Amino acid sequence: MDCPISQSEQTRVLVLEASRTERNYWSDLWHYRELFAILAWRDVAVRYKQTVMGVAWAIVRPLVTMIIFTIVFGKLAKLPSDGDVPYPILVFAGMLPWFLFSSILSEASNSLISNASLISKVYFPRLIVPVSAGVVALVDFMINLAILFGLMAWYEFVPGWHIVFLPAFIAFAVVASLGPALFITALNVKYRDVRYAIPFAIQFGLYVSPVGFSSEIIPADMRFLYSLNPVVGVIDGFRWSLLGGESQLYIPGFLASLGVTAFMMWYGLRYFRGAERAFADLV
Repeated sequence: MDCPISQSEQTRVLVLEASRTERNYWSDLWHYRELFAILAWRDVAVRYKQTVMGVAWAIVRPLVTMIIFTIVFGKLAKLPSDGDVPYPILVFAGMLPWFLFSSILSEASNSLISNASLISKVYFPRLIVPVSAGVVALVDFMINLAILFGLMAWYEFVPGWHIVFLPAFIAFAVVASLGPALFITALNVKYRDVRYAIPFAIQFGLYVSPVGFSSEIIPADMRFLYSLNPVVGVIDGFRWSLLGGESQLYIPGFLASLGVTAFMMWYGLRYFRGAERAFADLV
């Protein structure tokens, strides 16, 4: 007669299957959500803890940039604003998404190298690392957004009903930055000199994007081509939601920016996933 096996005598068998991690990759992202929160909190704490400037740096940088752009583009070049919007508010509304875009790109690009010891020893979806690094940029963004609302109160400028779409454009800015960020992050693991080109690319992008001026000054026959820069659609969307009818949204160009953003997100994620298997050996 067979004796029943007690619960204490039962053993758990771990079966290793080929390509199991590939099939369960996206569900693993959810299972490792606590790791994402820990890495994000660590990056935020490192950014603001035991620093001389701390949060003040997130305030000083946009204010100084706004003043410089207002003097150069508004006073010296005498470029027009959108409707009756004060030029400093126009500039700050363009700086918000630009700083979010460039900060995510900068923070994510070197995130895998910075976490080399973790990546080489433990399995988890590597996508968590660059995405969690971008949380720092969102914290800076919220500080800058509070400054913008204070600036609007100073100039007695009241945003219209379009502001309800602001969360959607924030998500648009995050997606627009994550696509190239994932591609550059994966590329930086293999070619370490890529990180030296990132500051130059960000500086170049600052001047070819409508941060210090309105997109309305772009000639009509070049407006669509100019909008293939996805940051153009992001900035125009932010200004439309914050400044209302004073800043018109160029629909064909905005749709073009959406299309380019979707492609870059798809390609960046595809390239990152393809290179992910070799990260542990290269970092």
